[in-house]
Amino acid sequence: MAERLVIIGGDATGMSAASQARRLRKPGDLEIVAFERGHFTSYSACGIPYWVGGSVDGPDDLIARSPEKHRERDIDVRMRTEVVELDPDRGRVRTRDLDGGGTESWTGYDKLVIATGARPLRPPLPGIDAPGVHGVQTLDDGQALLDTLQATEGTKAVVVGAGYIGVEMAEALVTRGYDVTVLDRGEQPMSTLDPDMGALVHEAMCGMGIETVRGAVVTGVRTDDSGRACAVTTEDDGEYPADVIVLGLGVRPETTLAERAGLPLGDTGGLLTDLSMRVRGHENVWAGGDCVEVLDLVLGRTRHIALGTHANKHGQVIGSNVAGDYATFPGVVGTAVSKVCDLEIARTGLLEEQAKAVGLKYVTVTIESTSRAGYYPGARPMRVKMMAERRTGRLLGVQIVGREGAGKRVDVAAVALTARMTVEQMTALDLGYAPPFSPVWDPVLVAARKAAAAVREAAVREAGG
Repeated sequence: MAERLVIIGGDATGMSAASQARRLRKPGDLEIVAFERGHFTSYSACGIPYWVGGSVDGPDDLIARSPEKHRERDIDVRMRTEVVELDPDRGRVRTRDLDGGGTESWTGYDKLVIATGARPLRPPLPGIDAPGVHGVQTLDDGQALLDTLQATEGTKAVVVGAGYIGVEMAEALVTRGYDVTVLDRGEQPMSTLDPDMGALVHEAMCGMGIETVRGAVVTGVRTDDSGRACAVTTEDDGEYPADVIVLGLGVRPETTLAERAGLPLGDTGGLLTDLSMRVRGHENVWAGGDCVEVLDLVLGRTRHIALGTHANKHGQVIGSNVAGDYATFPGVVGTAVSKVCDLEIARTGLLEEQAKAVGLKYVTVTIESTSRAGYYPGARPMRVKMMAERRTGRLLGVQIVGREGAGKRVDVAAVALTARMTVEQMTALDLGYAPPFSPVWDPVLVAARKAAAAVREAAVREAGG
């Protein structure tokens, strides 16, 4: 009799796991059943802001593989079916048919994959659930936002939060012709950057005509006589009229089912797994994607980092392991890249605040450079900030903000972090050079040279020289 693999969640991790398991085991040997509560499978949530902004068509262009395509490969995808209870002791899940009158039933499993993703933060404030207030996490969320934009004749939008999603959605709404106000608690937008680098993002947002209110503490959403959201209120008695409101406050692991079932969660609420992505203490349960915590290779501890790149890798690892093969996911260094208008924003490793929190002593340097040789047409400025451990010189983090050609340079630093290189070692990296692509000294290497010098100077000071 074939084993049954049940998967909760039909996006990156879940369907990558299903596809990999199917490559390794035939239908007569392994039955695969995937439950998805939404209308889409295997899609790029990262593309939603560009769909909303009109840069890409959607949602079809954002879908890598439809439910029909998965079914052609003998993966039983059951759409609009929500898992409402896990019973790991008996090896079964309880589901609800969202389009069939709410019919509930139990499905047994031999192996289970939890790929429930993350949920947008929606603080318990007055009016936060009113029509016209949107979180953006799934294609269904993107479609709901577009429906609101098409139904309203207004021109004012408020984005609450200035992280990756908040900044990207602000740009998308400006592109659609909206007057956009971004309300953010922080000193600068993009809390994933140090404030001095976030200030460059703020400058770019202002240049696009986005009003950014820093230090804004949102207290609620005011509604009109019909119950629809019409303004956001703040602690200082501010009120910001809005025809549409987008929440960009970040996400949290969607682990409600797992927590109720007694599965182990970490400090940030994500499921805890071993290197094979198996849930700790549960032989036949795996988890991956935005619902888990992953090992931060720089910090040496687990934390929640929601990115599609990780989710797809988790799925590959899980699919191999549930099929009887072997694979591991060693961890991450916290690499991310984004943009606002033509400003590219990238980071990897630690921020200063994170280094301080764990007691690391460090040096930081910041350099200004260009994307190409200065004499070559189209050279654009960029700023690179680099952090190294003070005594050892080990690279701890890099942030890059600049124009075309800046963002993907962070990948060099990501590799160096993974290899635990020192900034001194980085100065000898053999990077590609030609005037259309880089100055003779690539900006990352210029920063590494300056950081190495700062480490040496710190050592001399400590030695009393």
